Amino acid sequence: MNGQVESQMPSRSVQNVKARTGTKREKLTQERLKELLHYNPDTGAFTWRVRRRRIPAGSPAGCISGTGYVTMRVDGYQYLAHRLAWLYMEGYLPENTVDHENCVYGDNRWINLREATNQCQMRNRGVFTCNTSTIKGVWWSERKKRWRVQIGIAHMPHHVGYYIDILDAAYHRYAAEQCLGFLDCDTNSSAKKFIDSQMEG
Repeated sequence: MNGQVESQMPSRSVQNVKARTGTKREKLTQERLKELLHYNPDTGAFTWRVRRRRIPAGSPAGCISGTGYVTMRVDGYQYLAHRLAWLYMEGYLPENTVDHENCVYGDNRWINLREATNQCQMRNRGVFTCNTSTIKGVWWSERKKRWRVQIGIAHMPHHVGYYIDILDAAYHRYAAEQCLGFLDCDTNSSAKKFIDSQMEG
């Protein structure tokens, strides 16, 4: 009986968190964040202003997770560093996501962060490494012996067409992005980059 009761008791660390938060999570404020951490907008790095157990003040804060994002624990809760950067600079945690413009998840420089909807974040994803065209939504079809163009609408892939010339495929992909308002997200269109590179060459 004692073992069963004890297994239901919260750990000491959980009890401490509950005592500090009043049984529910306190909202992290910009003021509290700046008490604990310093954020360098030029490098995107966080450092501790206060000593944390064996970690002295001035030490780098955060670690890179398996997904490539920098995370850190603040007042007993885990946070994504790019969202903390937004709170540090703007004074609030956005309801939308905070997107990395260059698609490098560990690059938390302020110039690289922007508030974006989930839809815009999806549109800003990079090209898959297996895509030999280097253009998002454009790949070679062995069956058709042509470049196939596809674009996502509401998380569903939609066929645009098949094209013999890759530049023609890039133009049609970019036209579809313009038609569907992809550029409203200020995304770095790989199709536009490819077209520009061909024009320069």
